[in-house]
Amino acid sequence: MTDTIFALSSGAPPAGIAVIRISGPRAGEALAGLAGTLPTARRASYRTLRDTAGDVLDKALVLWLPGPGTATGEDTAELHCHGGRAVVAAVQHALGDMPGLRQAAAGEFTRRGFANGRIDLAEAEGLSDLLSAETELQRRSALAMAGGAFSREVTEWRDALLIASAQVEAVLDFADEDDVAALPDSFVDGLEHLRGALAQHLARPGAELLREGFRVVLAGPPNAGKSTLFNALVESEAAITAPIAGTTRDVLTRPVAIAGVPFVFADTAGLREGSDDEIETIGIDRARQELGRADLVLWLGPEGEGPAGAWEIATQIDRPVHTAKSNCRHRVSAVTGEGLDALRNDLVETARSAMPQPGEAALNQRQRGLLLQAERALSDALGVQDYLLVAENLRMARVAFDALLGRTTTEDMLDTLFGRFCIGK
Repeated sequence: MTDTIFALSSGAPPAGIAVIRISGPRAGEALAGLAGTLPTARRASYRTLRDTAGDVLDKALVLWLPGPGTATGEDTAELHCHGGRAVVAAVQHALGDMPGLRQAAAGEFTRRGFANGRIDLAEAEGLSDLLSAETELQRRSALAMAGGAFSREVTEWRDALLIASAQVEAVLDFADEDDVAALPDSFVDGLEHLRGALAQHLARPGAELLREGFRVVLAGPPNAGKSTLFNALVESEAAITAPIAGTTRDVLTRPVAIAGVPFVFADTAGLREGSDDEIETIGIDRARQELGRADLVLWLGPEGEGPAGAWEIATQIDRPVHTAKSNCRHRVSAVTGEGLDALRNDLVETARSAMPQPGEAALNQRQRGLLLQAERALSDALGVQDYLLVAENLRMARVAFDALLGRTTTEDMLDTLFGRFCIGK
């Protein structure tokens, strides 16, 4: 990381303002080269930016942020220029002509912050999720992770584990001394409490549900009103509707947010037996597979014939003749809108209860796997009498905690994570 990097860190031009960030050992030199002199640290200054030939590039606000107290842990400068394409291109060209400067790679600013100890790996993952958040629930969960809420908990768990490990090592090293011949009575209680905290986190909904959305599948026989209801729920004419049986041939999905909750609605082919249409048969098979992936099925067919746990929905109630249900959860008409608000509200409350609570850090698959490793190691430590095995299991739990925070990790995993970021982040 001896290079000094630069990139556009704001939205793509044209825009009102373009923020160009510079980070590295030559950031101050680069800023002085453009602005004439180095401005007062951490104070916005109005300067005329010029290239090496002395030609004016722009008039901008500039910031000089000496390290290590910066986002990257390095000397950093920011240029708040006018957001036209030509201005941005000219300033970046001038920076690229300076010795020791180069364009940043995707996620390189954040990766430098991680390498310099400004953020840990869990916070970096939260920041990545925050940048891609599209709903309020996603934003609040990602903000909790990026803000270090989970990292602080892991650090507290690790500190408690270090104390327990020290107690075990004392017994192993000084077993012939009376005052350390056995572990204290609080040792087992402490490990049980720690294991319980991990189990509580593992029992929470994962980040994948929050990221991908609560999956609602509409199912039933042909002409049950699935596509019409689907269009009403996603508020677009996404699915073709017609009175002809078998119009829907494949699974059609649409992500949508309702009251800040992410959903994925899936419209499926009508379920029936004995179709001689090869394409429709393939669609029916895919529809049955989709039922297994659903978080919730809205069953629009004959009462009692849907999969276990499905909601019975009576549809097309605006028609003089429609299939009545004696014990349905909702009665709706996608044409008149009757019952749709009640259905939407019920879906939102159900999805919210299945997802991480607002502001609660949600664990991704990697984090859950490591937390599970730590929980199993603690269980093994509590299940053996040999102090050497206890010490080894506690060490394995510490390794999992370190991996959660990125204290021990692999370059491939880091490349994958930080590659998800934009160029200027």
